[in-house]
Amino acid sequence: MHNNTLYYGDNLEVLRKYIPDRSVDLIYLDPPFNSKADYNILFKEPTGEPSRAQITAFEDTWHWTDETERTFKEIIESPHANVIEMMRAFRQFVGQNDMMAYLTMMCIRLIELRRALKDTGSIYLHCDPTASHYLKVLMDTVFGKENFRNEVIWKRSGAHGGAKRWGPIHDTILFYSKTSSYKWNRSHGEYDDSYIEKFYRLSDEKGRYQLVSLTGAGTRSGDSGKPWRGVNPTDSGRHWAVPNNALKEFLNDDEIKELSTQEKLDKLDELGLIYWPEKGAIPRQKRYLHEGKGVPIQDVVTDINPISSQAAERLGYPTQKPETLLERIVRASSNENDIVLDPFCGCGTTITVAQRLGRNWIGIDITHLSINLIKWRMKHMFYLEPKKDYDVIGEPEDLAGAIELAGQNRYQFQWWALSLIDARPYGDKKKGSDEGIDGYVYFYEDKDKVEKGIVSVKSGKVGVKDVRDLGHVIDREKAKIGLLLTLQAPTRDMKKEALNKGFYKSEFLERDHPRIQILTIEELLSGKKPDTPPTISAFKRAQRAIVERNLEMEF
Repeated sequence: MHNNTLYYGDNLEVLRKYIPDRSVDLIYLDPPFNSKADYNILFKEPTGEPSRAQITAFEDTWHWTDETERTFKEIIESPHANVIEMMRAFRQFVGQNDMMAYLTMMCIRLIELRRALKDTGSIYLHCDPTASHYLKVLMDTVFGKENFRNEVIWKRSGAHGGAKRWGPIHDTILFYSKTSSYKWNRSHGEYDDSYIEKFYRLSDEKGRYQLVSLTGAGTRSGDSGKPWRGVNPTDSGRHWAVPNNALKEFLNDDEIKELSTQEKLDKLDELGLIYWPEKGAIPRQKRYLHEGKGVPIQDVVTDINPISSQAAERLGYPTQKPETLLERIVRASSNENDIVLDPFCGCGTTITVAQRLGRNWIGIDITHLSINLIKWRMKHMFYLEPKKDYDVIGEPEDLAGAIELAGQNRYQFQWWALSLIDARPYGDKKKGSDEGIDGYVYFYEDKDKVEKGIVSVKSGKVGVKDVRDLGHVIDREKAKIGLLLTLQAPTRDMKKEALNKGFYKSEFLERDHPRIQILTIEELLSGKKPDTPPTISAFKRAQRAIVERNLEMEF
């Protein structure tokens, strides 16, 4: 198994091939759901519509197919008796439909995820209320209902108007452990204003504080039961109980251990941490706001907002989760150098958080769109490069690998090829409605004006007609440049036809760029880049400041 690794491919196959038993400390998954709209989409078409190119990667997930039937049969023939009975009951109750196809897909993967999880590990399944009740029963069956820890409710949006129903504003996160001996780091959230106003009402030159007791119930005959500065706790049926945490800001543990109860009280008073009420009352400790760890995290999360349209972390990915939410999960259920796995890693938020918090990570996704986005995030956020700082398994590394991918799935080949030049995918490949366009590149004509180029990807034989067709497309689309990416080397006639299209003059750079450029996959793998003005990343909505800084450096 490789740590800090991205895997391209079906997560079921990757889990079985690469992830050993009891090797992962924490699993977070946010699987795609709802074939009509609510799935992980990285791109939108220029019209603003969801990208058909990406929908095709997931569309079989929600339909009962021959593959679904084979998967269900595999579950029924497995040694997991409880799972077998539950899935049979599900099929009888739910029926042979899209929901059952989804549950079958999830069941076989949850079995593998449980296998991969350490006995001290935990798993968080993020879902919406449409399927959360089915998934909880499934999780109870696979992981054991005794290992259910929480149903976490995350308020993911503000008020929603609902016609004839309550406004839907939350997601559900199901938290299970592998066994009862799981890792747990107590976490705290920030105090809200109402809490501070209620419990930290007093203040002095050091800040806001609350009063806490310096005594405990019951009398004692030792040092803690003696009078201190004229106050005898025994008179109230109590004894001195000095919290050591009050002194840890000023003394180390060994120094605190050397002090008697009376000396601890003296030290607190010396530091100005004793509140003296009217004569006769027992003094109390001043606990300042800055000493508090915050409110222990609860299973209803209302203090983490969804990603706003202007947030720096926003990638234009509708189901993208806030990094703060993943940080809370990763901190609570893992330690530094632990292994965090996300089998549906999408835009890579789990991976990003794990990297920042010093965890090892494994990400799996079935589309090259996602893999490319995560590589982009690693590069621009942490200055990491694949094959040097982390591994990418399943991507073609040479021409032979590219040819193999094209033979397996020409749509994935097209998306991967587009990633080599950071182009944005376009079109419904399965329905053939791409209108001669496989992708777009966008570039700056100046700091305020953006122009586009058309990308065509060919995995089979190529000829002059392909160059001529691309020329017609860029004219029709009023694009400045056309890029033809090919597996085969272009012929002399193809090169001549491309030259006949002339040049596009960039007024900003004051230089010419060929209007049609033919680049082979072998050339791109060797580092060759299109001859264009500075391009805007396919993920331009994230970290715009990076793009602007690069522009300033270039010009």
